[in-house]
Order: sequence, then structure tokens, then C-alpha cells
Amino acid sequence: MILTRRFYIILILIILLLGSGTVYDPLFVIGQWALFIFFLAVLADGYMLYCIRGIQAFRQCSDRFSNGDENAVSIRVENSYPHPVSVEVVDEIPFVFQQRNICFRTELQANEGKSISYNLRPTSRGVYGFGRIRVFVTHKIGLLSRRYTCGESLDIKVYPSYLMLHRYELLAISDNLTEMGIKRIRRVGHHTEFEQIKEYVKGDDYRTINWKASARRHELMVNIYQDERSQQIYNVIDKGRVMQQAFRGMTLLDYAINASLVLSYVAMRREDKAGIVTFDAHFDTFVPASKRSGHMQTLLENLYAQQTTFGETDFSSLCVHLNKHVTKRSLLVLYTNFSSLGSMNRQLAYLQQLNRQHRLLVVFFEDAELKNYIATPAKDTEGYYRHVIAEKFAFEKRLIVSTLKQHGIYSLLTTPENLSIDVINKYLEMKSRQLL
Repeated sequence: MILTRRFYIILILIILLLGSGTVYDPLFVIGQWALFIFFLAVLADGYMLYCIRGIQAFRQCSDRFSNGDENAVSIRVENSYPHPVSVEVVDEIPFVFQQRNICFRTELQANEGKSISYNLRPTSRGVYGFGRIRVFVTHKIGLLSRRYTCGESLDIKVYPSYLMLHRYELLAISDNLTEMGIKRIRRVGHHTEFEQIKEYVKGDDYRTINWKASARRHELMVNIYQDERSQQIYNVIDKGRVMQQAFRGMTLLDYAINASLVLSYVAMRREDKAGIVTFDAHFDTFVPASKRSGHMQTLLENLYAQQTTFGETDFSSLCVHLNKHVTKRSLLVLYTNFSSLGSMNRQLAYLQQLNRQHRLLVVFFEDAELKNYIATPAKDTEGYYRHVIAEKFAFEKRLIVSTLKQHGIYSLLTTPENLSIDVINKYLEMKSRQLL
């Protein structure tokens, strides 16, 4: 039982009324009657609240959350009292959100139920623990409040952004992937895998005419080619300290994991095989490339608990272990970050080694906040110096791209928010140019 604010206000007024009776006797009598009525009202209010257990509440949400996305949570509150009540619902959300304002007030009529919805946006992967649901019920009299403890404690796993996968899947079904920013890549030359021979129809490329088949059938026949399939795509994710930089509440590692899942999904839709490699000071996780049913769930399970470390990454260990585990030539999409040209040069020999055995695409990040700062005009001498330094860092990023290109290594410099779209476009471009 909880005494409400109304209870204390009325009680204070009665005390003041009784105290005034020392000056004017009739006020003391009035105060006694007011105290008696107040006592009866408290008893009536308590009876109305405690005669039955009149409130039930339970939480409805997905059994897993998507990192970086808005995840819906719903609380259903049902009133079994034969009279209207006011309720205040407090949901004990995971402490990692650092929110203490998940509190909702509403009115429930007799035998009525309502659903209360809100969204949570996690910015890190792992296990999040929900507590109980606290419901505070007040009758119209409003002197007492009864607390109900409802629902059960619940642990939710936060996975990489699988909601993004659903959006891509729906757009792929409707053939509207361009809405997400994915470009339509013009095909260069012919595909490498023969599919079938069919009759020539107006508009077919005359260069694909099969003259031998045409002579046998006494009509024009053309060869049909398709994308080369079953190529291996490995997302290689750096988990070192360089991936701890945050952007909009999420680390670069989180963005890399989300992008790798989307790329794996798109690759598997195109009949390629997708795999995952993570590394830091040691070679860590390895999921062989596959396109079998349920492989996306395997990738999710292996990625949702990955965390960055404070140490330097060992590219030599990556080269050694990739040689052991990946024997077939594959596309390696390496997600890392180079702060300067010098840091890239220290790893250049290992990047060249990987590129000799596979097709390597190095993906690293452009500092979006630094880019916005450069776009703002300088206002004083100190501002000019800061702009010069900022432009030097931005120039080094572009110089890294140029240096990698000189050594025959493909690279992609992008911002975290555009990472997924840019990586998919690069993959489609390389596939159309038969570079895999």
C-alpha cells in the first residue's frame, strides 16, 4: 500500500483545521468530523483496491532485438475491477539503456484492457535483461495506491541488424533494391557460365548466336549465359582497438558486422557462398563459406557476441590461418580502419600477400564528423589551423586509397552510415566485371 499525494494534502489540511480550533472552537469540531470522514474514505478506498486482485500485466516483445534499430515493446494491462481505475505502469528495462522514464499513465474502465507500446534502440550486442513490470493502481477516491508486480524477468539477445535483412528481402522480392541506394550495374562482356540454348527472339544479342545449333534446327538459336555461381565471399572483420571508434552510439565494429550480414545475404541470394572471419591479436572466429539453408542464422549466432579489444591486430596471423582454412580463391572483404598512411604501410606486405592468393577488398572508414567540420568555415586563426590539420587527416585517407590501388588492391572509403549500401554496390560492380 502506498499513500498518495492527495492523502497527505488532505491530512495536512485537517491538521491545520484542528490546530485552528485553539483560536476558534467550532473549527475544532469541524476538524474532528473531517478526520472521521477522511478515515472512512481511506477504509473505502482500501477496500475497493484490495477486495480482489484486479490488475494483470504482461510484456510482449520479440525474443531477440536488432542492434541499431528501433525494436517495439508492448505492455498489455488488463483491469478486472468492477469500477474504473487509474494506473501508472513502470517497466524495468535493461540498465544499459540508462532510461528511468519508461513510465506510462492511463485510465482503465471496468473490465477493460489496453496495450502500451514504446521502442528501444540498442547500440551494442549481447544479452539484455528486463526486470518486472510495476503497476500502481488508484481508485477515483485517490487516497491510496496499490502496487502490483507483474510479468517475469526476461533476457533478450541483441543480434546484429537482422531487421535490415528483412528490408532488403522485401525490396528484393518487389525488385525495388534501388530504393535502398543499390545501383543497377551495367554488365561488361559475357558471363562465364553457360545456362541453355533457346530460340532467337528480337532483341537478343546477335553475338550469342549458336551457328551449329541453328544449322541443326534450321532456325536461329542463341546461347544464354548466367552469373558465375558458387563463388566464395568472406567478410573478414578486424576487432582491434581501431574499430572502437563510435558513430551515433555504435562502434565501427557494429557497423562492420551489420554490413557483413547484409552482404552475406545478398551474396547468397546470387547463389554465392558467404563466410565470416574475425581476428584481433589472434585469429578468432571462422565460419566456412556456405549457402545452405539456415546459414544466415549460423552467421548471426557467431557475430552477436563479438567485442572489440584494446590491442593491436595481427595481420600476419590472419594470413597464416587464412591459408590453412581457405584454399579456394575467394573474395575477401576486409573491414578495418587506418588512422594514417603509416599505419597502412605497416600492414601493406600482409595485404599484398592476401591479394596474391585471393581477391582483396579493403573497406575502411571516413570520419563523418571530421568531414562536416571541414565543411564549416573557419572564424579565427585557431580555426584555420584546426581546418588545416583536419584536411591533412582527410587527405591521408584518400592517399591510402591511391596507395592500395597502386599495389593492385581494391579499396572502399566510406562513412559508417553508408557502409552497407557502398559495400553491396562494390560487390555487384566487381562481380559484373568478373573480378571475383
